[in-house]
Amino acid sequence: MGTFSIWHWVIVLVVVLVLFGGRGKIPSLMGDVAKGIKSFKSNMKEEKSGANTAPEIEADNETDKPLAKDDQSTAKD
Repeated sequence: MGTFSIWHWVIVLVVVLVLFGGRGKIPSLMGDVAKGIKSFKSNMKEEKSGANTAPEIEADNETDKPLAKDDQSTAKD
């Protein structure tokens, strides 16, 4: 139990080659994930800086008025 057999070392070697292989799909996939994270962070920074300079939209006063009693009774039916 204290020593590793040849099969343990073979499995470890295969896992290392798959994860860190030079031309494998895993390294390119991890690179794409890193690019996506970097793009997400830069877009979040742009959104925060753009939110301070965005013009405010004025509220429409007609939406604040209550409905007439006739409109409310027909809406319930």
